[in-house]
Amino acid sequence: MTDTLHTRPPTAAHHARPFTRDPGQWEKEHSRALRTGHVRDHTCTAACELVLVHERTPWGWIAWTVPADGLPPETPHQIGVLTPAATRTQRLALRWLTRRPAQRITLDPVPGSLRLSAAAVALLSLIAGLFAIGCGVPVDVALPAMLLAPILAEHLTGRLDARAREHVRSVEGEDAVRYMQRLAALHTSLVRAAAGSDRYELRRSAEIGQHLMWEAADLLQTRDPRSASADLIARERLMLQLADQVAQLLKRTTAQDGTTGTDQNREPERPLGPYPPGVRPPTHPTPQHTPGTSPLKGTLVMTQPEPTPAVRTTGVYLLFAHEPYYPGPGTQEINTTVVAADTLLHPQVLQPDGARIHDLLTQGRQRGEIIPLATLTHELNGGADWPTIGGWERVTIDLLQLVRSGDCDALSLCLPEIARALVCIGPDSQVRAFDAAADEFIVYGAAERAAVLAEVDVFLAGLVAEQDLWPGDGLLGPLARRV
Repeated sequence: MTDTLHTRPPTAAHHARPFTRDPGQWEKEHSRALRTGHVRDHTCTAACELVLVHERTPWGWIAWTVPADGLPPETPHQIGVLTPAATRTQRLALRWLTRRPAQRITLDPVPGSLRLSAAAVALLSLIAGLFAIGCGVPVDVALPAMLLAPILAEHLTGRLDARAREHVRSVEGEDAVRYMQRLAALHTSLVRAAAGSDRYELRRSAEIGQHLMWEAADLLQTRDPRSASADLIARERLMLQLADQVAQLLKRTTAQDGTTGTDQNREPERPLGPYPPGVRPPTHPTPQHTPGTSPLKGTLVMTQPEPTPAVRTTGVYLLFAHEPYYPGPGTQEINTTVVAADTLLHPQVLQPDGARIHDLLTQGRQRGEIIPLATLTHELNGGADWPTIGGWERVTIDLLQLVRSGDCDALSLCLPEIARALVCIGPDSQVRAFDAAADEFIVYGAAERAAVLAEVDVFLAGLVAEQDLWPGDGLLGPLARRV
Protein backbone atom coordinates (compact mmCIF):
# COMPACT_ATOMS: atom_id res chain seq x y z
CA MET A 1 0.00 0.00 0.00
CA THR A 2 1.11 3.59 -0.35
CA ASP A 3 3.10 5.18 2.44
CA THR A 4 1.26 8.51 2.45
CA LEU A 5 -1.61 9.17 4.81
CA HIS A 6 -4.25 10.96 2.75
CA THR A 7 -7.02 10.81 5.35
CA ARG A 8 -6.88 13.22 8.22
CA PRO A 9 -7.40 11.58 11.62
CA PRO A 10 -10.81 12.34 13.07
CA THR A 11 -11.02 14.45 16.19
CA ALA A 12 -11.52 12.12 19.14
CA ALA A 13 -12.11 13.03 22.75
CA HIS A 14 -10.60 9.77 23.95
CA HIS A 15 -7.31 10.31 25.81
CA ALA A 16 -6.96 13.98 24.81
CA ARG A 17 -6.79 14.61 28.56
CA PRO A 18 -6.35 12.28 31.55
CA PHE A 19 -9.49 10.40 32.58
CA THR A 20 -11.76 12.01 29.97
CA ARG A 21 -14.70 9.89 31.17
CA ASP A 22 -14.03 10.52 34.87
CA PRO A 23 -12.58 14.03 35.48
CA GLY A 24 -12.98 13.60 39.23
CA GLN A 25 -10.40 10.83 39.20
CA TRP A 26 -7.77 13.25 37.90
CA GLU A 27 -8.44 15.61 40.79
CA LYS A 28 -7.88 12.75 43.25
CA GLU A 29 -4.67 11.68 41.55
CA HIS A 30 -3.43 15.28 41.37
CA SER A 31 -3.96 15.77 45.09
CA ARG A 32 -2.16 12.53 45.88
CA ALA A 33 0.78 13.48 43.65
CA LEU A 34 1.19 16.79 45.46
CA ARG A 35 1.45 14.92 48.75
CA THR A 36 3.74 12.07 47.71
CA GLY A 37 6.04 13.12 44.90
CA HIS A 38 7.68 15.71 42.69
CA VAL A 39 5.38 17.48 40.24
CA ARG A 40 6.59 18.75 36.89
CA ASP A 41 7.65 22.38 37.33
CA HIS A 42 10.61 24.71 36.65
CA THR A 43 12.59 23.29 39.58
CA CYS A 44 12.46 19.75 38.22
CA THR A 45 15.75 18.52 36.79
CA ALA A 46 16.59 15.40 34.82
CA ALA A 47 17.26 13.63 38.12
CA CYS A 48 13.77 14.27 39.43
CA GLU A 49 11.63 11.19 39.89
CA LEU A 50 8.27 12.44 38.67
CA VAL A 51 5.06 11.00 40.00
CA LEU A 52 3.23 9.18 37.19
CA VAL A 53 -0.53 8.81 37.19
CA HIS A 54 -1.49 5.60 35.39
CA GLU A 55 -4.79 5.52 33.56
CA ARG A 56 -5.65 1.89 32.84
CA THR A 57 -7.44 1.06 29.58
CA PRO A 58 -8.79 -2.19 28.05
CA TRP A 59 -5.71 -2.32 25.81
CA GLY A 60 -2.97 -1.13 28.21
CA TRP A 61 -2.29 2.09 30.09
CA ILE A 62 -1.47 5.78 29.70
CA ALA A 63 0.93 7.36 32.20
CA TRP A 64 0.58 11.11 32.82
CA THR A 65 2.84 13.50 34.70
CA VAL A 66 1.37 16.10 37.07
CA PRO A 67 2.04 19.75 36.12
CA ALA A 68 2.56 22.19 39.00
CA ASP A 69 -0.30 24.45 37.80
CA GLY A 70 -2.77 21.62 38.36
CA LEU A 71 -4.09 21.66 34.78
CA PRO A 72 -4.42 18.28 33.07
CA PRO A 73 -1.51 17.59 30.67
CA GLU A 74 -2.15 17.24 26.95
CA THR A 75 0.63 14.75 26.15
CA PRO A 76 1.21 11.53 28.09
CA HIS A 77 4.61 10.66 29.48
CA GLN A 78 4.31 6.98 28.54
CA ILE A 79 1.89 4.64 26.78
CA GLY A 80 1.88 0.88 27.36
CA VAL A 81 0.15 -1.72 25.19
CA LEU A 82 -0.84 -5.17 26.40
CA THR A 83 -0.17 -8.19 24.20
CA PRO A 84 -3.12 -9.16 21.94
CA ALA A 85 -5.43 -11.91 23.22
CA ALA A 86 -4.00 -11.46 26.72
CA THR A 87 -4.67 -14.11 29.33
CA ARG A 88 -5.86 -13.38 32.85
CA THR A 89 -2.30 -13.75 34.13
CA GLN A 90 -1.04 -11.23 31.57
CA ARG A 91 -3.75 -8.76 32.54
CA LEU A 92 -2.68 -9.13 36.15
CA ALA A 93 0.84 -8.28 34.98
CA LEU A 94 -0.51 -5.03 33.55
CA ARG A 95 -2.12 -4.15 36.88
CA TRP A 96 1.15 -4.94 38.63
CA LEU A 97 3.11 -2.55 36.40
CA THR A 98 0.58 0.24 36.89
CA ARG A 99 0.48 -0.02 40.69
CA ARG A 100 1.24 3.03 42.76
CA PRO A 101 4.94 3.58 43.55
CA ALA A 102 6.22 1.93 46.70
CA GLN A 103 6.98 4.10 49.71
CA ARG A 104 10.66 4.13 50.63
CA ILE A 105 12.56 4.83 53.84
CA THR A 106 15.81 6.80 53.72
CA LEU A 107 18.44 6.12 56.36
CA ASP A 108 20.84 9.05 56.75
CA PRO A 109 23.99 7.12 57.71
CA VAL A 110 23.41 4.59 54.92
CA PRO A 111 23.29 5.63 51.25
CA GLY A 112 20.22 4.72 49.27
CA SER A 113 16.76 3.82 50.53
CA LEU A 114 14.72 0.81 51.54
CA ARG A 115 11.19 -0.13 50.57
CA LEU A 116 8.69 0.20 53.37
CA SER A 117 7.51 -3.33 52.58
CA ALA A 118 11.08 -4.66 52.89
CA ALA A 119 11.49 -2.91 56.26
CA ALA A 120 8.21 -4.44 57.45
CA VAL A 121 9.36 -7.90 56.31
CA ALA A 122 12.70 -7.40 58.12
CA LEU A 123 10.89 -6.56 61.36
CA LEU A 124 8.53 -9.53 61.04
CA SER A 125 11.38 -11.90 60.18
CA LEU A 126 13.32 -10.69 63.22
CA ILE A 127 10.39 -11.37 65.52
CA ALA A 128 9.69 -14.72 63.90
CA GLY A 129 13.38 -15.69 64.04
CA LEU A 130 13.72 -14.87 67.72
CA PHE A 131 10.54 -16.80 68.46
CA ALA A 132 11.86 -19.78 66.46
CA ILE A 133 15.18 -19.72 68.31
CA GLY A 134 13.30 -19.62 71.61
CA CYS A 135 11.37 -22.70 70.49
CA GLY A 136 14.57 -24.63 69.88
CA VAL A 137 15.26 -23.99 66.18
CA PRO A 138 19.06 -23.94 65.63
CA VAL A 139 20.56 -20.48 65.24
CA ASP A 140 22.39 -21.49 62.03
CA VAL A 141 18.96 -22.17 60.48
CA ALA A 142 16.98 -19.25 61.85
CA LEU A 143 19.61 -16.56 61.30
CA PRO A 144 20.01 -17.04 57.48
CA ALA A 145 16.25 -17.02 57.13
CA MET A 146 16.03 -13.76 59.09
CA LEU A 147 18.62 -12.15 56.80
CA LEU A 148 17.28 -13.49 53.48
CA ALA A 149 13.64 -12.47 54.00
CA PRO A 150 14.15 -8.65 53.69
CA ILE A 151 16.65 -9.12 50.85
CA LEU A 152 14.11 -11.17 48.89
CA ALA A 153 11.38 -8.63 49.63
CA GLU A 154 13.58 -5.84 48.24
CA HIS A 155 14.67 -7.61 45.06
CA LEU A 156 11.67 -9.79 44.27
CA THR A 157 9.70 -6.77 43.11
CA GLY A 158 12.28 -6.00 40.42
CA ARG A 159 12.17 -9.58 39.17
CA LEU A 160 8.38 -9.49 38.98
CA ASP A 161 8.56 -6.19 37.09
CA ALA A 162 10.89 -7.75 34.50
CA ARG A 163 8.59 -10.75 34.01
CA ALA A 164 5.52 -8.53 33.70
CA ARG A 165 7.18 -6.32 31.06
CA GLU A 166 7.48 -9.34 28.76
CA HIS A 167 3.76 -9.01 28.10
CA VAL A 168 3.64 -5.28 27.34
CA ARG A 169 5.30 -2.77 25.03
CA SER A 170 5.83 0.71 26.47
CA VAL A 171 6.60 3.86 24.48
CA GLU A 172 8.17 7.12 25.66
CA GLY A 173 9.38 10.27 23.90
CA GLU A 174 7.21 13.11 22.63
CA ASP A 175 6.96 12.10 18.95
CA ALA A 176 6.39 8.43 19.68
CA VAL A 177 3.83 9.10 22.40
CA ARG A 178 1.87 11.57 20.28
CA TYR A 179 1.58 8.96 17.53
CA MET A 180 0.43 6.30 19.99
CA GLN A 181 -2.01 8.78 21.53
CA ARG A 182 -3.73 9.22 18.16
CA LEU A 183 -3.77 5.48 17.59
CA ALA A 184 -5.11 4.89 21.09
CA ALA A 185 -8.00 7.32 20.58
CA LEU A 186 -9.09 5.47 17.45
CA HIS A 187 -8.65 2.04 19.01
CA THR A 188 -10.63 3.01 22.11
CA SER A 189 -13.58 3.89 19.89
CA LEU A 190 -13.37 0.38 18.38
CA VAL A 191 -13.15 -1.26 21.81
CA ARG A 192 -16.15 0.66 23.16
CA ALA A 193 -18.24 -0.13 20.10
CA ALA A 194 -17.41 -3.83 20.48
CA ALA A 195 -18.06 -3.80 24.24
CA GLY A 196 -21.63 -2.70 23.73
CA SER A 197 -22.41 -5.22 21.00
CA ASP A 198 -22.17 -8.91 20.16
CA ARG A 199 -21.72 -8.28 16.44
CA TYR A 200 -18.81 -10.19 15.01
CA GLU A 201 -17.66 -7.33 12.75
CA LEU A 202 -17.26 -4.97 15.72
CA ARG A 203 -15.38 -7.49 17.84
CA ARG A 204 -13.11 -8.39 14.94
CA SER A 205 -12.29 -4.73 14.33
CA ALA A 206 -11.30 -4.35 17.99
CA GLU A 207 -9.07 -7.44 17.73
CA ILE A 208 -7.31 -6.07 14.66
CA GLY A 209 -6.93 -2.70 16.38
CA GLN A 210 -5.19 -4.37 19.32
CA HIS A 211 -2.74 -6.04 16.93
CA LEU A 212 -2.05 -2.70 15.26
CA MET A 213 -1.41 -1.05 18.64
CA TRP A 214 0.95 -3.85 19.66
CA GLU A 215 2.86 -3.75 16.38
CA ALA A 216 3.19 0.04 16.47
CA ALA A 217 4.43 0.00 20.07
CA ASP A 218 6.91 -2.74 19.21
CA LEU A 219 8.23 -0.65 16.30
CA LEU A 220 8.58 2.48 18.42
CA GLN A 221 10.32 0.55 21.17
CA THR A 222 13.09 -0.54 18.81
CA ARG A 223 13.20 2.15 16.12
CA ASP A 224 13.15 5.91 15.81
CA PRO A 225 9.74 7.31 14.75
CA ARG A 226 11.32 9.01 11.72
CA SER A 227 12.96 5.84 10.40
CA ALA A 228 9.78 3.83 10.97
CA SER A 229 7.45 6.47 9.55
CA ALA A 230 6.28 4.41 6.56
CA ASP A 231 5.25 1.46 8.74
CA LEU A 232 3.64 3.75 11.30
CA ILE A 233 1.64 5.62 8.65
CA ALA A 234 0.39 2.32 7.23
CA ARG A 235 -0.86 1.23 10.65
CA GLU A 236 -2.53 4.56 11.41
CA ARG A 237 -4.17 4.53 8.01
CA LEU A 238 -5.59 1.07 8.59
CA MET A 239 -6.81 2.08 12.05
CA LEU A 240 -8.58 5.06 10.49
CA GLN A 241 -10.26 2.75 8.00
CA LEU A 242 -11.38 0.43 10.76
CA ALA A 243 -12.78 3.34 12.79
CA ASP A 244 -14.62 4.68 9.75
CA GLN A 245 -15.99 1.25 8.91
CA VAL A 246 -17.26 0.75 12.47
CA ALA A 247 -18.84 4.22 12.49
CA GLN A 248 -20.65 3.50 9.21
CA LEU A 249 -21.79 0.12 10.50
CA LEU A 250 -23.21 1.64 13.68
CA LYS A 251 -24.93 4.35 11.65
CA ARG A 252 -26.53 1.80 9.31
CA THR A 253 -27.62 -0.40 12.20
CA THR A 254 -29.17 2.56 14.03
CA ALA A 255 -31.07 3.57 10.92
CA GLN A 256 -32.34 0.04 10.32
CA ASP A 257 -33.57 -1.10 13.72
CA GLY A 258 -32.99 1.76 16.14
CA THR A 259 -30.18 0.01 17.98
CA THR A 260 -26.47 0.73 17.97
CA GLY A 261 -24.13 -2.04 17.04
CA THR A 262 -26.30 -5.01 18.10
CA ASP A 263 -27.03 -8.36 16.53
CA GLN A 264 -29.35 -11.14 17.57
CA ASN A 265 -28.11 -14.36 19.15
CA ARG A 266 -24.67 -14.31 17.58
CA GLU A 267 -22.18 -16.51 19.38
CA PRO A 268 -18.52 -15.55 19.59
CA GLU A 269 -16.01 -17.36 17.41
CA ARG A 270 -12.26 -17.35 17.12
CA PRO A 271 -10.65 -15.20 14.41
CA LEU A 272 -9.44 -17.02 11.33
CA GLY A 273 -6.37 -14.86 11.15
CA PRO A 274 -6.31 -12.53 8.12
CA TYR A 275 -3.92 -9.67 8.78
CA PRO A 276 -2.83 -6.73 6.61
CA PRO A 277 0.66 -6.65 5.07
CA GLY A 278 3.12 -5.93 7.86
CA VAL A 279 0.83 -6.90 10.74
CA ARG A 280 2.12 -10.16 12.20
CA PRO A 281 0.01 -12.24 14.56
CA PRO A 282 1.98 -13.66 17.49
CA THR A 283 0.64 -17.16 16.87
CA HIS A 284 -1.28 -19.04 14.22
CA PRO A 285 -4.89 -18.87 15.34
CA THR A 286 -6.55 -22.27 15.11
CA PRO A 287 -10.29 -22.73 15.44
CA GLN A 288 -11.42 -24.74 18.46
CA HIS A 289 -14.16 -27.25 17.76
CA THR A 290 -16.44 -29.55 19.63
CA PRO A 291 -17.28 -32.82 17.89
CA GLY A 292 -20.11 -32.55 15.43
CA THR A 293 -20.34 -28.75 15.48
CA SER A 294 -19.23 -26.11 13.05
CA PRO A 295 -15.97 -24.31 13.89
CA LEU A 296 -17.46 -21.04 12.68
CA LYS A 297 -20.85 -21.15 14.35
CA GLY A 298 -22.34 -17.68 14.39
CA THR A 299 -19.94 -16.25 11.84
CA LEU A 300 -21.40 -13.81 9.32
CA VAL A 301 -22.04 -15.67 6.07
CA MET A 302 -21.39 -13.69 2.93
CA THR A 303 -24.26 -13.97 0.50
CA GLN A 304 -24.16 -12.79 -3.07
CA PRO A 305 -27.06 -12.16 -5.44
CA GLU A 306 -27.32 -14.32 -8.49
CA PRO A 307 -24.85 -13.04 -11.11
CA THR A 308 -25.97 -11.73 -14.43
CA PRO A 309 -24.32 -13.74 -17.23
CA ALA A 310 -21.88 -12.14 -19.66
CA VAL A 311 -21.56 -8.79 -17.83
CA ARG A 312 -18.04 -7.69 -16.90
CA THR A 313 -17.75 -6.28 -13.38
CA THR A 314 -15.06 -3.99 -12.04
CA GLY A 315 -13.78 -4.07 -8.48
CA VAL A 316 -13.54 -7.87 -8.28
CA TYR A 317 -10.75 -9.67 -6.38
CA LEU A 318 -8.93 -12.96 -6.88
CA LEU A 319 -8.00 -15.07 -3.85
CA PHE A 320 -5.45 -17.85 -4.25
CA ALA A 321 -3.46 -20.05 -1.87
CA HIS A 322 0.24 -20.70 -2.44
CA GLU A 323 3.34 -22.11 -0.81
CA PRO A 324 3.92 -20.29 2.50
CA TYR A 325 6.64 -17.66 2.64
CA TYR A 326 7.95 -15.24 5.26
CA PRO A 327 8.05 -11.55 4.26
CA GLY A 328 10.86 -10.74 6.71
CA PRO A 329 12.82 -11.92 9.72
CA GLY A 330 10.66 -12.78 12.70
CA THR A 331 7.40 -12.63 10.69
CA GLN A 332 4.64 -15.20 10.44
CA GLU A 333 4.08 -17.07 7.22
CA ILE A 334 1.91 -15.78 4.38
CA ASN A 335 -0.01 -18.61 2.72
CA THR A 336 -2.92 -16.92 0.90
CA THR A 337 -3.12 -13.70 -1.14
CA VAL A 338 -5.89 -11.45 -2.48
CA VAL A 339 -5.21 -9.17 -5.48
CA ALA A 340 -7.37 -6.95 -7.64
CA ALA A 341 -8.67 -8.72 -10.74
CA ASP A 342 -6.95 -6.17 -13.00
CA THR A 343 -3.56 -7.38 -11.73
CA LEU A 344 -4.10 -10.34 -14.07
CA LEU A 345 -3.60 -7.84 -16.92
CA HIS A 346 -0.10 -6.92 -15.73
CA PRO A 347 2.53 -7.38 -18.47
CA GLN A 348 4.71 -9.44 -16.11
CA VAL A 349 1.93 -12.04 -15.80
CA LEU A 350 1.88 -14.85 -18.36
CA GLN A 351 -0.23 -13.62 -21.28
CA PRO A 352 -2.72 -14.14 -22.79
CA ASP A 353 -3.43 -16.60 -19.98
CA GLY A 354 -3.79 -13.80 -17.41
CA ALA A 355 -6.21 -11.87 -19.63
CA ARG A 356 -8.33 -14.99 -20.19
CA ILE A 357 -8.52 -15.67 -16.46
CA HIS A 358 -9.37 -11.99 -15.93
CA ASP A 359 -12.21 -12.32 -18.43
CA LEU A 360 -13.55 -15.39 -16.64
CA LEU A 361 -13.11 -13.76 -13.23
CA THR A 362 -15.03 -10.57 -14.08
CA GLN A 363 -17.95 -12.03 -16.04
CA GLY A 364 -21.26 -11.89 -14.20
CA ARG A 365 -19.87 -11.02 -10.74
CA GLN A 366 -20.86 -8.55 -8.08
CA ARG A 367 -18.70 -5.51 -7.37
CA GLY A 368 -16.40 -6.14 -4.39
CA GLU A 369 -16.80 -9.92 -4.67
CA ILE A 370 -13.84 -12.10 -3.68
CA ILE A 371 -13.50 -15.09 -6.03
CA PRO A 372 -11.22 -17.96 -4.94
CA LEU A 373 -9.22 -19.63 -7.66
CA ALA A 374 -10.94 -22.88 -6.64
CA THR A 375 -14.29 -21.33 -7.61
CA LEU A 376 -12.99 -20.78 -11.14
CA THR A 377 -11.84 -24.41 -11.19
CA HIS A 378 -15.36 -25.47 -10.15
CA GLU A 379 -16.88 -23.36 -12.93
CA LEU A 380 -14.50 -24.86 -15.48
CA ASN A 381 -16.04 -28.32 -15.24
CA GLY A 382 -14.01 -29.18 -12.16
CA GLY A 383 -10.79 -28.04 -13.85
CA ALA A 384 -11.24 -30.06 -17.04
CA ASP A 385 -11.58 -26.86 -19.08
CA TRP A 386 -8.52 -25.08 -17.67
CA PRO A 387 -6.45 -25.91 -20.80
CA THR A 388 -8.82 -23.74 -22.86
CA ILE A 389 -8.19 -20.77 -20.51
CA GLY A 390 -4.51 -20.96 -19.62
CA GLY A 391 -1.92 -22.09 -17.14
CA TRP A 392 -3.23 -21.01 -13.76
CA GLU A 393 -0.13 -22.36 -11.96
CA ARG A 394 2.23 -20.07 -13.87
CA VAL A 395 -0.18 -17.13 -13.55
CA THR A 396 -0.39 -17.41 -9.75
CA ILE A 397 3.40 -17.71 -9.54
CA ASP A 398 3.71 -14.47 -11.54
CA LEU A 399 1.09 -12.75 -9.36
CA LEU A 400 2.93 -13.73 -6.20
CA GLN A 401 6.19 -12.42 -7.64
CA LEU A 402 4.51 -9.08 -8.35
CA VAL A 403 3.24 -8.90 -4.77
CA ARG A 404 6.60 -9.74 -3.22
CA SER A 405 8.45 -7.25 -5.41
CA GLY A 406 5.97 -4.46 -4.56
CA ASP A 407 4.73 -4.00 -8.14
CA CYS A 408 1.09 -4.26 -7.06
CA ASP A 409 -1.00 -4.07 -3.90
CA ALA A 410 -2.32 -7.17 -2.17
CA LEU A 411 -3.93 -8.39 1.00
CA SER A 412 -1.57 -11.00 2.45
CA LEU A 413 -3.22 -13.55 4.72
CA CYS A 414 -2.13 -16.05 7.34
CA LEU A 415 -5.02 -18.53 7.30
CA PRO A 416 -5.20 -21.52 9.63
CA GLU A 417 -5.12 -24.99 8.15
CA ILE A 418 -8.87 -25.63 7.95
CA ALA A 419 -9.68 -22.16 6.63
CA ARG A 420 -7.00 -22.44 3.95
CA ALA A 421 -8.28 -25.86 2.92
CA LEU A 422 -11.80 -24.50 2.58
CA VAL A 423 -10.80 -21.76 0.13
CA CYS A 424 -8.91 -24.37 -1.93
CA ILE A 425 -12.04 -26.42 -2.64
CA GLY A 426 -15.14 -25.73 -4.70
CA PRO A 427 -18.30 -24.23 -3.21
CA ASP A 428 -20.03 -27.64 -3.05
CA SER A 429 -17.09 -29.66 -1.72
CA GLN A 430 -16.25 -30.66 1.84
CA VAL A 431 -13.21 -30.88 4.11
CA ARG A 432 -13.02 -33.72 6.62
CA ALA A 433 -10.84 -33.37 9.71
CA PHE A 434 -10.25 -36.14 12.23
CA ASP A 435 -10.73 -35.27 15.90
CA ALA A 436 -8.48 -37.69 17.76
CA ALA A 437 -9.91 -36.77 21.16
CA ALA A 438 -13.46 -37.61 20.09
CA ASP A 439 -12.35 -40.36 17.69
CA GLU A 440 -14.54 -39.02 14.90
CA PHE A 441 -14.43 -36.89 11.76
CA ILE A 442 -15.64 -33.28 11.60
CA VAL A 443 -17.05 -32.20 8.25
CA TYR A 444 -16.75 -28.63 6.97
CA GLY A 445 -18.79 -27.61 3.95
CA ALA A 446 -20.29 -24.72 2.02
CA ALA A 447 -21.43 -22.75 5.08
CA GLU A 448 -17.99 -22.81 6.70
CA ARG A 449 -16.34 -21.90 3.39
CA ALA A 450 -18.66 -18.93 2.99
CA ALA A 451 -17.85 -17.90 6.56
CA VAL A 452 -14.13 -17.85 5.79
CA LEU A 453 -14.72 -15.71 2.72
CA ALA A 454 -17.01 -13.44 4.74
CA GLU A 455 -14.26 -12.74 7.26
CA VAL A 456 -11.77 -11.98 4.51
CA ASP A 457 -14.40 -9.76 2.89
CA VAL A 458 -14.93 -7.78 6.12
CA PHE A 459 -11.23 -7.19 6.50
CA LEU A 460 -10.66 -6.32 2.83
CA ALA A 461 -13.54 -3.84 2.93
CA GLY A 462 -11.83 -1.97 5.74
CA LEU A 463 -8.51 -2.02 3.93
CA VAL A 464 -9.86 -0.60 0.65
CA ALA A 465 -12.34 1.85 2.17
CA GLU A 466 -10.15 4.81 1.25
CA GLN A 467 -8.28 3.49 -1.79
CA ASP A 468 -8.66 0.28 -3.78
CA LEU A 469 -5.83 -2.19 -4.24
CA TRP A 470 -3.37 -0.90 -6.84
CA PRO A 471 -3.15 -3.49 -9.68
CA GLY A 472 0.18 -2.22 -11.01
CA ASP A 473 1.33 -0.09 -13.94
CA GLY A 474 1.29 -0.65 -17.68
CA LEU A 475 -1.72 -2.96 -17.67
CA LEU A 476 -2.90 -4.61 -20.85
CA GLY A 477 -6.43 -4.16 -22.16
CA PRO A 478 -9.07 -6.77 -21.22
CA LEU A 479 -10.40 -9.21 -23.78
CA ALA A 480 -13.28 -8.11 -25.94
CA ARG A 481 -16.62 -8.22 -24.13
CA ARG A 482 -18.58 -11.38 -24.68
CA VAL A 483 -21.91 -11.18 -26.46
